Amino acid sequence: MSVTGIEKLEFGVDDLTHCARFMRDFGLAGDASGQRFTTLSGARVELNPIHSPDLPPAFEAGNTLRRMTWGVADRAALDALRPKLSRQPAFREIDGVLECQDPNGMTLRVQVTQQVAVTLNVEPINQWGDVRRIDTPSPVYDGAQPINVGHVVFFVEELAAVEAFYRDVLGFQVSDRYINRAVFLRCGVRGGHHNLFLLQLPNRKRGLNHVAFTVRDIHEVIGGGIAMNKNAWSTFIGPGRHPVSSAYFWYVNSPTGGAFEYYTNDDFLTENWRPRELEHSLVSFTEWAVEGGIDHDTRRQQKKPEAV
Repeated sequence: MSVTGIEKLEFGVDDLTHCARFMRDFGLAGDASGQRFTTLSGARVELNPIHSPDLPPAFEAGNTLRRMTWGVADRAALDALRPKLSRQPAFREIDGVLECQDPNGMTLRVQVTQQVAVTLNVEPINQWGDVRRIDTPSPVYDGAQPINVGHVVFFVEELAAVEAFYRDVLGFQVSDRYINRAVFLRCGVRGGHHNLFLLQLPNRKRGLNHVAFTVRDIHEVIGGGIAMNKNAWSTFIGPGRHPVSSAYFWYVNSPTGGAFEYYTNDDFLTENWRPRELEHSLVSFTEWAVEGGIDHDTRRQQKKPEAV
């Protein structure tokens, strides 16, 4: 499999300054322009004026993701994808980058990856019968530094058609499925539980649900979420844990559209994995979660005034 992961996300927004502050508070490194941001791996997030002529047409109204770029390992992998991509709507090639539109109306590009491997110290977790952290406390984080863009989630109107595109054209693998509702896809045979999640709901048109960023461990999920609360950004839901992928999460509402997620500890799958056919339910999606997040000052659940 040639696709290695998510390389770049380009948003169209109506307030560049406000969105840039969100990106910096979220832990992304920004350049002097205030429009370009990166993870530790070099995955990029770019902000553009909502009516910028450099952006393709939007697949939903308002601030949203306008184009996403997937990376491949090398030029040979890119060349191998060209015949199939060239038969897709709105195909063009620009300076060695392939672009087309998927069946959900999202413009995507494919290019040779520019990301780098990231090596970080991650303290192990002591469990019964498996003690690995000795004479060392677990870390406490004042904020998060996202490592890469782990996955993106889209609302879709034609699930079968969009799934077929990513499987047949880009070679994605099915990890799990919610029957008649959604599919979790990963780029390669071996890798994290999903890089793309496609969700079809009865009364929801196509659009962006959220973008997810990998962090080191559950402690960084907590530290990142609390730091966002300190900086007055609202939590959608979190912290919590997804049984379907085992991942710990914290979702923050983003002014760019949808939500931004910190996550860690997702299952690593191989050729031995057999996709599950699951009923979509609250329990299958969320084992536990804190509504509204955790307050920075009290370190207690952030409650609505009427619930206090």
